[in-house]
Amino acid sequence: MRLFIAIPLSAEMQKALVACMHDLKKQGVEGNYVPAANLHMTLAFIGEYDDPKKIKQVLERVPCPKFRLALSEKGNFGNILWAGVKGNQKLNAYVKELRAALKEEGIPFENDKFVPHITLIRKVSAKKPYQVHLPKADMMVTKASLMRSEFRSGKTIYQEL
Repeated sequence: MRLFIAIPLSAEMQKALVACMHDLKKQGVEGNYVPAANLHMTLAFIGEYDDPKKIKQVLERVPCPKFRLALSEKGNFGNILWAGVKGNQKLNAYVKELRAALKEEGIPFENDKFVPHITLIRKVSAKKPYQVHLPKADMMVTKASLMRSEFRSGKTIYQEL
């Protein structure tokens, strides 16, 4: 089972990001656009792991604090275009505590430096320069979710467990 822990986005945040992606499409930006239902912020990517109950126990032991998440910047990791959020001490402290608890339980995860972002387009390419018009949008975070990633009928589907 391919698993990760993420913050699900509110409908309003999804709508704002979809509008941004629609604008990019109109500018001729190509790539694999993330479907609205799959937009999220990954906190810890676990990968193949067959004991979701153990991960859920960590999530219960290290509950997500409530905080506001606001879009603030855009960036790239190679050919991945993403939307970033304003510096948030509660988010960063939570991710640090969550990852420490996963490590303590022996749950493997990618321990890359945490850069809070929401992937918009993979394999992005454009024949001419483009502008990313990131909307002003924010949401209240109330939980982190354990998610499963499956590839079905040529599409990636994320499901909350």
